[in-house]
Amino acid sequence: MVFSRVILLFYLLIFLGCSSETGTNVNPDQQSSDFVSDSVSAYLEADNTPDRVIWQKPDLILDLLGNMKGKVVADIGAGTGFFTFRLLQHAGKVIAVDIDKNALNKMSQLAGKLDTSISNKLVIKQAKPSDPLLEHKSVDIVFMSNTYMYLKNRVSYLKNLRKYLKENARILIVDYKKKKLPFGPPIDDRVDLGTVEKELLSSGYDIVKSDDVSLDYQYIVLANVK
Repeated sequence: MVFSRVILLFYLLIFLGCSSETGTNVNPDQQSSDFVSDSVSAYLEADNTPDRVIWQKPDLILDLLGNMKGKVVADIGAGTGFFTFRLLQHAGKVIAVDIDKNALNKMSQLAGKLDTSISNKLVIKQAKPSDPLLEHKSVDIVFMSNTYMYLKNRVSYLKNLRKYLKENARILIVDYKKKKLPFGPPIDDRVDLGTVEKELLSSGYDIVKSDDVSLDYQYIVLANVK
């Protein structure tokens, strides 16, 4: 466990040295200092397990989104912020969306540890299970990690999502492979990669990348709005 946390800190320090940007419109519930130490603390507290950064390879995943400077990213199913805090290093604005108010409150507390030049780019939003409640044509990138399987009426959700997306917007989905794994949600709850592709295509998206090799436990799907 100690070794895993040391590795995690090493990866986080490398990550934090690679980028920066600029502004908390945190809502609901509100909150600077040495940016590196506070950010590492926030990242660690947002991790589900100390070794998640190793098996989920967040840098590899975020690299697929390309240059996010000035872009608005909606992190749907953000939880306590594992990817949200990383996205903030690259994007112009990040909207952290979840239906779990407790998780969002925790994220708000963690955001208070960040330098305001970073936290001011964050908006925390509690949404409905059927609707992320974003602004019309306001989002450049939708990011979903460990979330897609929990959406009800997924095709309807994807179609409704399009009204919030700008022209040429992208959506990136990361979720668990539907096979025996050492951990993760029950296999019957998972959605297989082929189904995700089919549902995206039927909802008006074009598949750009479909990858079930780069991550040991998860697949990655990147799509554009048609």
